[in-house]
Amino acid sequence: MTATNGGHAPADDTADTGRRGGRGPVDTDTDVDAGRAVHPGRRATATGNAPGTDPAARHDTVAAVVRQWRAVHPELDTGPMEVIGRINRCAALLQQAEDAPLRRAGLSRPEFDLLGALRRTGHELTPGELARETFSSGAAVTKRLKQLTERGLVERRGDTRDRRVAHVRLTHTGRDLVDGILPEQLTYETAVLSVLAPEGQGELAILLAELLGRLEGRMGALRT
Repeated sequence: MTATNGGHAPADDTADTGRRGGRGPVDTDTDVDAGRAVHPGRRATATGNAPGTDPAARHDTVAAVVRQWRAVHPELDTGPMEVIGRINRCAALLQQAEDAPLRRAGLSRPEFDLLGALRRTGHELTPGELARETFSSGAAVTKRLKQLTERGLVERRGDTRDRRVAHVRLTHTGRDLVDGILPEQLTYETAVLSVLAPEGQGELAILLAELLGRLEGRMGALRT
């Protein structure tokens, strides 16, 4: 989504996994199960039994998966799966729709994330800084920068004090490409989110911001 990176994405190479333009249909079971967080030995808690969250009352694909797991392991709390599974499934579907403008421009989503990072920060970035901005590995960024340089969308400048360091910036062509694609990306997102009332979108944004902030804080602490 445009709100991520340039963009932005999960840690690399989740940035690569399932985010390239032109990919096939989403594997629902894989998307849901990969994101589940089931706690062995715990029976269903308020998370799974809260009003309106009973899978029997829902008809999305995650509800079907939850019902199947409840039948296999009725002693487990599947509540976390109902949240994480739906986030993963929504992300996969949204990225598929968003990738349409990128495919027409001949870009993958990770490539657009790099271009978007350079555009929104407004200044040169080193490959290392781009890796942090896009949650990508250094090797992945190096590969993408090579492709983007060959297309004339970015250019590299050597550091005058350290030859091992390069500085990357958008060319005029790259800047025009990003500025041309972004409005179309936002139009896609507006159309997708129109299924929710404006107040619902606001509430969802607040909840996701709280979850993301807490997860980023926890993961940052684990890395130190």
